[in-house]
Amino acid sequence: MGDGGTTPTTLDLGPQALIVARLAEEVREEQLDAATPCPEYAVRNLVGHLAGLSEAFRDAGRKDLGATTDTNPTTRLPDLTPEWRTELPKLLAELAEAWRDPAAWTGDTRAGGVHLPGEVAGIVAADELVVHGWDLARATGQPYAPDAPALQAAYEMLAPTADDPDRGIFGPAVPVPDEAPLLDRVIGLSGRDPGWG
Repeated sequence: MGDGGTTPTTLDLGPQALIVARLAEEVREEQLDAATPCPEYAVRNLVGHLAGLSEAFRDAGRKDLGATTDTNPTTRLPDLTPEWRTELPKLLAELAEAWRDPAAWTGDTRAGGVHLPGEVAGIVAADELVVHGWDLARATGQPYAPDAPALQAAYEMLAPTADDPDRGIFGPAVPVPDEAPLLDRVIGLSGRDPGWG
């Protein structure tokens, strides 16, 4: 990800964060209990997870470590708040802004209770936004075209783990043809079936 020297790779998370915010804006109330590609999540839980991860990675980027960065996201089923329609876009914008600071990409930080180099945490944030953006789009029947640099970063992060039996938060990779679109390959690498629906 870096050049082997002192300059970390950086990525503007703003375009992908905005894409996710626009997807969320189009979610209809009657869709909140619909299934998603995450078997344990309805749309309402996915939206709650997006809010939580936005807050956590915002604070990880700011190096403002505490409850938001130290909580394992699997300890409880997330849900949306009554104010989610205004809160989520605000949190997504704050996440993007935090990672525009070059200092976010240096040193160490934490997210989900896991210690990470800043550079790695930023790419994990991009991957989360890309994959969960796809989850939300699929669950609510919306078209989805992720930000190309964020998608590429997600692929470069996930591809080396494709054959690893211990993939941490990711399930076993779903085989996808090499000639498939990059988004389908990323979704397969995240443990999801690109044909879900």
